[in-house]
Order: sequence, then C-alpha cells, then structure tokens
Amino acid sequence: MESGWATAGLRPLGQSALLVSPLGLGCWQFSRGKGIVGKYWSNLEDADILEIVRVSLEGGMNWVDTAEIYGGGKSEEALAHVLDQLKRENSPHATPLIATKWWPLFRTANSITSTIDERLRCLGGRDIDLYQIHQPFSLSSIASEMKAMAGLVQAGKIRNIGVSNYSAKQMTEAHQLLRQYGLNLVSNQVKYNLLDRKIDRNGTMAAAKELGISIIAYSPLQQGILTGRFHQDPAQIQAISRMRKLQSGLDDKGLARSKPLIESLKGLAEKYGVTPGQIALNWLIYYNGDTVVAIPGASKVRHAQENIGAMSFRLEQGELDHLNEVSWSAQK
Repeated sequence: MESGWATAGLRPLGQSALLVSPLGLGCWQFSRGKGIVGKYWSNLEDADILEIVRVSLEGGMNWVDTAEIYGGGKSEEALAHVLDQLKRENSPHATPLIATKWWPLFRTANSITSTIDERLRCLGGRDIDLYQIHQPFSLSSIASEMKAMAGLVQAGKIRNIGVSNYSAKQMTEAHQLLRQYGLNLVSNQVKYNLLDRKIDRNGTMAAAKELGISIIAYSPLQQGILTGRFHQDPAQIQAISRMRKLQSGLDDKGLARSKPLIESLKGLAEKYGVTPGQIALNWLIYYNGDTVVAIPGASKVRHAQENIGAMSFRLEQGELDHLNEVSWSAQK
C-alpha cells in the first residue's frame, strides 16, 4: 500500500496559509490520566506515546491537535517531550503543525492572554499554528474572546484562530468579528462522523462551506463503533464504561440501527483491502471536498497505523454517495 503522502496530499486549513494532511493526530489520550477529561484514558507510557507519534507523522500526518484541558497541559507536555526526542534523532518529521485549545468554562477572555505563555511553555516553546476556543461557554462574550485571540496573533504568540463546538450562528459571529481585525476564523472543531451528522442538519456544515471555514471532525469513528468491532463481537461492550456506552449508542437498538451501515463499510473494506474504520475515515475526508479534516486518536501503535492507512486510497464518488445515503438511516 502506498504511503498517505502519495495519495492524500495536503489541503488548506480554512482561509489560512496552513497546508494540512486530511488526517491529523488527536492527542486527548496523552493526558496521563489526569484532570476531569484525562481520566477517560489510561496513562500511556512514554515509549508508547513516542511510537504513536512517530508512526503517525512518518505515515503522512503533518499536524497534531491537543488542548489545555487534556490533563491540564499534560498532553501538550507529552507531545513536546516526544517531538524533542524525534528532533534528537534528526527525524524530518519532528516539527508538525500544532493545534491546541484554551478552556473557557468559568473564565473570562482575560485568561486567553494571561495563560498563553503557559501553553507555549508546555509545548516546549513551539509555535502554536492554530489556537482554538474549546467550547462556547464562558464568562465572556464571543466579541471579547475574538479580540483577545486577535491580540495574540498581532503579538506573534499564535498564528491562526479556530473555535470548537460552536453552532453555525456562533461560528459566523466569530468569523465576522475577526474580519474587523483583518483575520479569518480558520476552523470549527466539532463531533462529526457517519453516525453523528448533526452539523449537516443544523446548518453548521453549510455555513462553514459558505464562509470557507474548515471543519475539524473529532470522534470520527464514533468511539470505535464504525470499526465494526462491537457488531462483530458484542461481548466487547461489557468492557466499556457506562458513560461511554450512553454517549456512543452502544445498546441493542443502536447496534441494530447502525448494522446496515457497518455492512456497507465492510463490503467496501473488502474491495479496497482495508478495514471498515479506514473506509469511514476516508468518507469523512472526501465526501465534503476539502472542507472536512479529522483527528482520530490512537492509544496503540496499531491504531496509528490504521489511521494513516485511511489516507492511502480514495473512495469513488458513487461509493461516497452510497455511504451518505446509508448513514442517514443510521442516525438517532
């Protein structure tokens, strides 16, 4: 199978100068098991993190996505640590583009400015290519937050501005506010996959296309359901936490509803000699042209290998359209 570089190529992220691979590495799982959201994952060993990052970058990904809330900076620090190691090895892949996020809950826009040096410290002094507002709930208005973010661009602290979990209305407002500073909103990071297409229904996708804003899809495999492993072996569901089951639709009704989609993914996987999960990722990065990029995570090296393999082929238009149709009947 040819490398991801050869097939996927790079695409612009929104209306920015950033050229990214269609898939980037999501780094929530590097939280060291710390903090509110970090406990979702077990603590990975340094050697495992190094290999996951190495395989991902060598395989064609050129960007990584992390956040302040991922272990209170632990994910950023873990990332910096392994990139330092790759640099010592003279790896040509030691300098990926870096996206991270500011956590807004119970904070004001002033903390965007006051915490940026801590973000840069955790990242080992690396450039922040994309700085994102992690979600829309804070003690400040979108206007004051965009003003603070624009100030960071003007001060040379960050290169581009994005948001996460914003509605079409909030995203449009943020974009219009940034235009007053001569800047564009580059991206909106939201949950999006073949089993969760809320943004196709609520106007977010349409607004992103109209404004030239990239959608960064998180949870692109719907917590592993789109790999087909839970349909193949329902006993695996017993090992999943109750919260994850509720979030993912891992119940009898949900599995029955998604079965035709999984069967379609399996059929295409056989044709291309890949896995159902790779088909699901390939649909994500091609069905909407260049608008959608995705950030699958990887807690094992084999996950990283599977992710990069999803960039080594391209589904035909008829196949993309077929998955689109089948996925609508699998929605909640």
